[in-house]
Amino acid sequence: MNTRRIAIIGCGNLGSSIIEGLLEKGIDPKFITATRRDISKLKQLQDKGVNCTTDNRSAVANADVLIFALKPYTILEVLSSLKPQLDPEKQIIVSLASGVNISELEHTLSPNHQIFRAMPNTAAAVGESMTCIATNSTDEQKIKYVRNCFDSIGESIIIDESLMDAATVIGACGVAFVLRFMRSMTQGGIQIGFDAKTAGQIVAQTMKGAAQLITSNGNHPELEIDKVTTPKGCTISGLNEMEHNGFSSALIKGITTSFEEIS
Repeated sequence: MNTRRIAIIGCGNLGSSIIEGLLEKGIDPKFITATRRDISKLKQLQDKGVNCTTDNRSAVANADVLIFALKPYTILEVLSSLKPQLDPEKQIIVSLASGVNISELEHTLSPNHQIFRAMPNTAAAVGESMTCIATNSTDEQKIKYVRNCFDSIGESIIIDESLMDAATVIGACGVAFVLRFMRSMTQGGIQIGFDAKTAGQIVAQTMKGAAQLITSNGNHPELEIDKVTTPKGCTISGLNEMEHNGFSSALIKGITTSFEEIS
């Protein structure tokens, strides 16, 4: 991983988070190039030794892995303009643009390109992204390499491309859903006596602990819920009141509505 040259085209907040993760993994900054129209916004990366430029053409010509952190409405145009500089035999193409499928990327480039679609989320900024990846590649080494890149900002999984829209809803929109739930818990905490800061601290750590219970032991959430709900206790009373008011159904409906919007 240390010897491949990486270029991130359109290096905004997400691209910068990826670079920070790669640097944390020990990648030499001289092997990383970042491009952005306003290069002054990349000064923090420049100070760490990352090559920063406004020239996309020179960036892609000298890279083995190209991560395009561009908006869906610009990526195909940019790829088309860079096509003469791209080598399908040697370079890996990674698109972070939601809604632009691999066949569209292949049509703009060629079917010979090793193309990956990746959907990280905003938790990349703190090294806790869940990144879903789809690809047309069958090269296990290249797949492992791309996963390693995104594991540097959290965790990654390979999924079928047909599930990328669903991954966007669960993994990317899902951050907002969880944060809205946390906000509501915090407001409830304030109502029963805590100040906002203390309530927020309790809620954040409780969420972190609950997630860790699932990721560490692989149990179904209901199994962990059963450990907290004693007969005639306050937990089951609260859960039942939430369900009577449509908590689970509202969340599921919100997820399916987001999916219908993106599909």
